[in-house]
Amino acid sequence: MNFIAIDRVLLAFFHELQSYFVLAGRTFLRIFRRPFYYREFAVQFDKLGFSSLFICSLTGLFSGMVMALQSLIQLKPFAATSYVGGMVAVTMIKELGPVLAALMVAGRVGSAITAELGTMVVTEQVDAMRVEGTDIIKRLVVPRLKAMLIALPLLTIVTDVVSVFGGYIMSAGYGINPVMYISGLPQFMVFQDLIEGVAKPAVFGIIIAITGCYVGLNTKGGAEGVGAAAKQAVVLSSVMILVCDFFMAKIFVVFRG
Repeated sequence: MNFIAIDRVLLAFFHELQSYFVLAGRTFLRIFRRPFYYREFAVQFDKLGFSSLFICSLTGLFSGMVMALQSLIQLKPFAATSYVGGMVAVTMIKELGPVLAALMVAGRVGSAITAELGTMVVTEQVDAMRVEGTDIIKRLVVPRLKAMLIALPLLTIVTDVVSVFGGYIMSAGYGINPVMYISGLPQFMVFQDLIEGVAKPAVFGIIIAITGCYVGLNTKGGAEGVGAAAKQAVVLSSVMILVCDFFMAKIFVVFRG
């Protein structure tokens, strides 16, 4: 009996996984096909990108300050506080910046995408669009994916810049001048670190958009189901971001040799 239950769980899991990747594949195939829905893309870019600018900037500022404070405490006994700028930059740009920005956006934007599409599903607006012959993926999913592919890397860059500035604010209180702080950056970073810092949020943006759309379009159970779907989308996106971050870090380490 237990084997039957396990078999059902595995079948349900792999069915959901297959449906998820089918949606992702169909979405990517439609990115460069007409119509492009420029207006919808602009609206989504504003909602998903500009609206998240403040929370990402705030996250970057205090993350950079905390990183600088902890680095100063650790480096001060060795008289190596001049390296704090490089440590803050390499940590934030390679790892914390992309991950923290993605988690903040997943919590704010992922739930919004799911709730919006879930509400359209339970109120039968999606069914009405299908009856009219509208391509649901092209109309609802593709603009959100395009917006996230552009918005999240830009938000991550803002987060990184603000975090480095926040690190300097904290370092200035310990007698580190701007020249000393900036000179530590090239000692810890290489060009590949910048590529890694932009590639990761692009992948994270795909995860957030596809997960939010998938869960939203499969919402059931009325208003209560919309709330449960939004929570599920945030949890799934966050877990997938952390798992994907590990594997991408391993891939970049291999390429670095």
